[in-house]
This record gives sequence, structure tokens and C-alpha cells, in this order.
Amino acid sequence: MTALLIEPDEGPRQALRAFLHQAQYHFDVATTFAEGAARLAGQPYDFVLLAQALPDGDGLNLLPVALRHEHHFTSCILFTATDAVEERLRGFALGADECLPKPISVAELERRMRVIVRQRVGLQRPAIHFGSGFVLDLAARRLCHNSQPVHLSRKQFDVLHLLLLRRGQAVTRQELGAHIGRHPHNHQENSNYIDVHIMNVRRALAPYAPADFLETVNGVGYRAA
Repeated sequence: MTALLIEPDEGPRQALRAFLHQAQYHFDVATTFAEGAARLAGQPYDFVLLAQALPDGDGLNLLPVALRHEHHFTSCILFTATDAVEERLRGFALGADECLPKPISVAELERRMRVIVRQRVGLQRPAIHFGSGFVLDLAARRLCHNSQPVHLSRKQFDVLHLLLLRRGQAVTRQELGAHIGRHPHNHQENSNYIDVHIMNVRRALAPYAPADFLETVNGVGYRAA
């Protein structure tokens, strides 16, 4: 698998380089916003490990660039300067799959990446057809409408997948969080985290699906109609 590491600080960068090398990733390294943007313009990656604080820009603004390849599924892990909920929610809203506060625990990063890889290869059904012309391709991890790709981040894809597997049933926010490997510090944080992903899934489906396709079940969670 391929990875791009965008990290300006020497200490964390060397530790993460050693981890990626030991895990046998084919990886590139950038230390600035400009270098990262140039790397992302050249090719898609399976993983982008991105520091938010870069010397020449805000790493958050690289998330849309990392996710622009419609036919390649990229997972983004953002390294935030603090553990503030608001900071992580900004990352999730822009498509990050995980937001880890600095200093980075390599052991935790490895576990999160293993979960992502396991979810990629552990799918059983080849595709789920729903709505008017939607196909959720589980092998390619891609959503299409009338054969045209509809972009979802990895977590958004997994949220929609679980709701479709249990279509017509209410799925709690706790169940959705567990499905995407989320281990929140508290109930409210988990609710905010899931609500952001649901908002982004609705936004992606909005041009093609009824507004009430993903229903809010008050006090419980969500349901695919």
C-alpha cells in the first residue's frame, strides 16, 4: 500500500518514517504545504498522514486535494495540534477519517490504520443497489449514481454501508461509532462525530436522492428509508 506523510517536525517525522518502513508501505514524505500539494497532484495514495500545522499553510486545506481522485479510495489521518473537539470536527467535516492529537502515538496510529485496512478487505457482499440508480460497490469501496462516482470519505462510506445493511431499522449513534472504529471519550463527542458524517453523506446524496432518505430518529440515531 502507498502512503504520503506530510509532517514538518523532525522528531515525529523520523518516527513515522520508521513505522511506515517497518510496515512495508511504499511512501513519500513532504515537510511543507507546498510539497504536500505537489505530491498529491502527482498521484493518489492509499493513506495520507497529514499534520494540520504546516509552516506555509493549514493542513486542513489539503484534505480536499487528497480526496480529489474519484476512482481511488484515499484514507486521511489528520494530526491536530490539540485534542479540542472543535478542531477534530473541522477535520471530519472536510473528509478526514481519523484525527489524532499530537504528540502522535505510533501504536495508536498503527491500530487505526489496521482497522481501515481490515474494513477495506473484510467486505462480503459485492454491491448494494438502492434508491434510483445508486450502487454501493463494496469491493471497490465506491458509491455511484447511474454509473457516475459520488465521492464519500472512508468513514462516510462505512456509515452509509451500515445504514443500508439495516435499511428500515433505526441504528443508534453508538452502533455507528463502533462500526467505524470510533472509541469516544464521551457520549456527546460520539454524537457530534456521527452527526458530522451523516451531514456529509446527506450532502453527497442530495443531488440525486430524496431529502428524507436518511431519516433522523430522535433520541436514537438514524435510519435509511
